[in-house]
Amino acid sequence: MIRVIALASLPLRMPSVVADRAIGFFVSAGDFWRARMARLTDRYHPERHYMRGPGPKWREKHPEADINSQ
Repeated sequence: MIRVIALASLPLRMPSVVADRAIGFFVSAGDFWRARMARLTDRYHPERHYMRGPGPKWREKHPEADINSQ
């Protein structure tokens, strides 16, 4: 009797495995899409605000590298 029940319930378990894999695929694809869209639409670029090149103290220490004096 146990063998018959196990064989009868086997087809019911297979679609859930397929569904679990499909759900996992769509979840990972959605995560990938959200990450790409976040990178494309990110408007915060700190290098535009904070990294503006050497300042006056650096120019005092390196007068030969100052391109403005040429």
